[in-house]
Amino acid sequence: MRAVRPLLESATFRVALLYMALFALSVAALFSFIHYATTGYLARQTDAAIAQETAELANRYRAGGVIALAREITNKSTANVGGRSIYLLVDEDMEPIAGNLNRWPESVEPDTEGWIEFALSAAGSGPQPARARVFRPGGRLHLLIGRNVSEQQAFRNLIVGATGWGLLFTLLLAVFGGLLLSRTIARRLERINRTAHDVMAGDLNRRIPQSGADDEFERLTRNLNRMLDQIQYLMDGVRQVSDNIAHDLRTPLTRLRWRLDHLREVDANDRREVLDQAIADADGLLNTFHALLRIAEVESGSRKRFARLDLGELVRDVGELYEPLAAEREQSLDVGADEQLPVQGDRDLLFQALTNLVDNAVKYAPAGGTIRVAAAAVDGAAELVVADSGPGIPADQREAVLQRFVRLESSRGSPGSGLGLSLVNAVARLHDGRVLLEDNEPGLRVRLQLPRA
Repeated sequence: MRAVRPLLESATFRVALLYMALFALSVAALFSFIHYATTGYLARQTDAAIAQETAELANRYRAGGVIALAREITNKSTANVGGRSIYLLVDEDMEPIAGNLNRWPESVEPDTEGWIEFALSAAGSGPQPARARVFRPGGRLHLLIGRNVSEQQAFRNLIVGATGWGLLFTLLLAVFGGLLLSRTIARRLERINRTAHDVMAGDLNRRIPQSGADDEFERLTRNLNRMLDQIQYLMDGVRQVSDNIAHDLRTPLTRLRWRLDHLREVDANDRREVLDQAIADADGLLNTFHALLRIAEVESGSRKRFARLDLGELVRDVGELYEPLAAEREQSLDVGADEQLPVQGDRDLLFQALTNLVDNAVKYAPAGGTIRVAAAAVDGAAELVVADSGPGIPADQREAVLQRFVRLESSRGSPGSGLGLSLVNAVARLHDGRVLLEDNEPGLRVRLQLPRA
C-alpha cells in the first residue's frame, strides 16, 4: 500500500484518470448511439409493418364488409408463422369475432395515434411485451393489429448489457493503463530526481542515465545533462579562479605593497617614479578583475544582445586596427574574409574575442613572422581563424590554456594575466560555438567556429 499511495497521488495518475473519464464517456456515447440506432430502427420497422397491415385490412373491410374482414383476419392468424403477429376483431361488446387473442387488453388506453403497449400472455412462458394499433374499420367494430416485440426487448436488453460490460471493461483497462503509464513516467522522473538530489549533495559528476530513445523525456534528459555540464564547468572555473587568484595575484599585490612601503624611504625626487609604478601595478590588477567580471558576465548569459552581423566585416575591422602594430614589429598581417558571412551574435563580444586572438598572435610571433586572420564558411558553419608563426602551444596543454589564469612557463615573463583565451572560450560557448587550437607548423592556429545565421 505504501508503494501504491505515492503513485495514486502523482500528477501523472491524475492525468491518466482524466483520460480514463474522457475515454469512458466516449465509449458510453458510442454504445448509446448504437442502442438508439438499432432499437429505433427495429421499432420503426415494426410500426411500419403494422401500419401497412392496418391499411390492407381497412381496404378489405371497405370491399367486403365484416365477413370479408373476419375471413382475412382468420387467414392471417392461421398463416402466422412463429406467432409474432397479433390480430383481434371484436364487436361493440368487446366480444371476439376473429383473431388469435382471446380477449381485448384491459386497462390500456391508446395514444393519440392509436398505439398501445401491453403484456401478452403466452403458453409455457411469462408475459411478453407487445405493441399494437387500435383501429375502428366501421360501425361499432374494434380492430387490434400488433406484434410480439419480445425479441426486440431481448435485443434492447442485450445492447444495454453490452454497454454496461463494455464500460466496466473500459474502466478496468483505463485504470490498468493509467497505473502502467504513471509507473513508467514516475520511474523516469525518479531517475531525474535522484540525480538532482545527488548533485545538490555535492556530486557534480552525476548525470541522468539516457535510454537512447528520441522522445520528450530523452530530450529533457539531454538538456538537463547539458545544464549540469555547464554548472560543473562554472563551478570548476570558480574553484580554479580561487586557486589561481591566490597564486597569480599574490606577486603583483606583494609588489604593490612593497612599492607603497618604499615610498616612505625614497626622497621627493624619486617618489613620483615609485608612485607611477604603483599605479601601473594597480591598473594591472584592475584590468585583471575587469576581465574576470567580463568572463563571468559572458558565462552567465546575462550579456546576450544578439543581432545579425557579417563576420567578414568584423575581420576587416580588426585587421585595420592591428595592421600598424604588426608593421611596427616587422610582422606580416594577412587578412582574408568571404564577402558575406552572416551570423547571429553579439558584435562587441565577438570583436573583443577576435582582438584577444590577434593580440596574442602579435605578441608571440617573432619579428618578421607572419599572422593570418580570416573568416570563411566551413562545413555549414562560420569560422574565424587566427594563425601565427610563433612558438605555438604543446598539444597536451591546449585544453588547459582555455581556463582562467593558465599561462605557459615560457609566457610568464610577458605581460598578461592568462585570461584572454578564457574570454574567447566563454564567448564561443555563449554563441553555441567552440574554440579549436591546432598546430600551424610553426606556430598556433586558433579556429573559432560559430553557427551560421
